[in-house]
Amino acid sequence: MTDPSPSSTNDGTQSFRTVQTRGSVSFSIRGSEFIGVVAPVKTVAEAENFINMIQEEYTDATHVVPAYRVPDRTNTTTTKIDTESAIGSFLREYQSDDGEPAGSAGKPALNVLVQEELRNVVTAVIRYYGGTNLGIGRLTRAYSRAVSDAIQGADVVEKKPHEYITITVEYDDSGTVRRLLRSADIEFEASYDTVVTFSVDVPTNKTATLCDQIQSATSGRATIDT
Repeated sequence: MTDPSPSSTNDGTQSFRTVQTRGSVSFSIRGSEFIGVVAPVKTVAEAENFINMIQEEYTDATHVVPAYRVPDRTNTTTTKIDTESAIGSFLREYQSDDGEPAGSAGKPALNVLVQEELRNVVTAVIRYYGGTNLGIGRLTRAYSRAVSDAIQGADVVEKKPHEYITITVEYDDSGTVRRLLRSADIEFEASYDTVVTFSVDVPTNKTATLCDQIQSATSGRATIDT
């Protein structure tokens, strides 16, 4: 795994390009088969789970080359991560050659995501070796093409930055929180245990207002993790 790479800053309100749906493509070059897959993801964990799923699906492949550009709210000790927004999240860029010659696979795959100005996106290029060495130049072009063509098969859209927060309340306050989230047209999932936990997907520029509204509506009884 390579270190996270630097990315452009974002003030937390600017729209960004991403893929709405999964896209895929396959082609052959001198006997080697390449399968490119791209998908939308919200977190680093989702991106890594997607890569693991592809690796498990293509266990017989010669190489599975991953890359992603995904917000990561965890500040690490590396100096290669730049601030992405005022709320303390970071844009993590990851790529791996997975056994291909250094710089011939993962970097070209990631470069396409950067050049297309896409984020919240993960890609994987599967290669079945066909018996003929392609050389660095052909490999670079093949991995770039696989990602680029997969993006063409996906639905590229503009979105506003979102933040993912957790709201925990007692059952007596759960109805109030649910009604507030619905009235604000905020996406959420609720889980019920000894307490009620709402996993909320909220536009970054609305987070502070939403948190204030929830605390006011519950008289400060809600626990909010951002």
